[in-house]
Amino acid sequence: MKIAVLGGLGLQGRAAIADLVASGVDEVVCVDTAPDGAARLGGLTDLARVRFVVPEGAIGPALAGVLAGVDAVIDLLPQPLMRQAVEAAIATRTPLVTTNYGKAIADLAPAAEQAGVSIMPECGLDPGIDLVLYARTARQFDAITAIDSYCGGLPEPKAAVEPLRYKVSWNFDMVLVSQNRDSVMIEDGKHVPVPAADQHDNRFIHEIEVAGLGRLEAFPNGDALHYVEMLPAARGLRRSGRYTLRWPGWSAFWAPLKQLGLLSGDTLAGTGISPREFLARLLGPQLQYGADEKDLCVMRNVFSGLEGGRRKTVTSDLIIERDLASGLFGMSLGVGYPASIVAQMLARGEITTPGLLNPLTHVPHCPFFDALATRGIKVAETVAWD
Repeated sequence: MKIAVLGGLGLQGRAAIADLVASGVDEVVCVDTAPDGAARLGGLTDLARVRFVVPEGAIGPALAGVLAGVDAVIDLLPQPLMRQAVEAAIATRTPLVTTNYGKAIADLAPAAEQAGVSIMPECGLDPGIDLVLYARTARQFDAITAIDSYCGGLPEPKAAVEPLRYKVSWNFDMVLVSQNRDSVMIEDGKHVPVPAADQHDNRFIHEIEVAGLGRLEAFPNGDALHYVEMLPAARGLRRSGRYTLRWPGWSAFWAPLKQLGLLSGDTLAGTGISPREFLARLLGPQLQYGADEKDLCVMRNVFSGLEGGRRKTVTSDLIIERDLASGLFGMSLGVGYPASIVAQMLARGEITTPGLLNPLTHVPHCPFFDALATRGIKVAETVAWD
């Protein structure tokens, strides 16, 4: 089996490559513009089964050449390059996994289906693990009335220093970009939009209690409607929201900055840089983890509804923490491991549906969560009956 990882020397890419090698993949093709791949992966995995490709010139033709010789590919390139990666996968009929949102490539679905190739977007942590959890949990209900989905990356308590109580476990500019995302909530069965401008100042912001951590702040950051539409049992849904988790005080910190325009992506005249880019460059270097500090990925999904005429609530909790031995962040493991697992499923022919797929409907949940468990990532589920 041969699997390529595009952007293999990034934070998530290194986690995916380490997992592919540990899983026994015969050859892992690491595609990255950085020329020092061996140095960056040295000590992390067996380099004898890693082949490095440094593309030159246009990325599209280079990708097509690599993909023609592998059984599956993981796209961890920056989001603007996702389309070219998917187009190359379609042209070479190579199954592809990407952690990016599928909306930007929705128009490629007919071409993928016609080529008979499986393209699996949204296959990381969030979205990704949470979507497979949606599918597994929904099977436990006759009718679902509420879904609340929470996920966030944050520093362990000892590393949560003031004033922001946050450190960078992935691209900090993308963290800021995500704070300009519109959300859609469902309340009393009606769709309630939350514009990006109100993301840190709205009535849906609240706190939840997480065992071992205490209180965490939750704020809207996603389209709750998009995924619940894939669940037949949720047609009578009354409430739903997708929330990002942070230590308390996050929204109070960012709300006035957003109001002042400091999260704007518009270039300031005469500067060549936007306020958001300035913040990323200024704050990013100050928010790095120390070698002995852990990041935490905290996920909770709460489903309420009916089974056999009785009301019940199913809560799924998951915490992924940094592996200090390898230095890999919990965020990197939470994104890289699911991508690796599903890429291997595609390469083995365990997922063969052609077209633009989704983890919620196309990833077999039992083997997926079994594979995560063997990697030390386990979901704790509790059931409460009313």
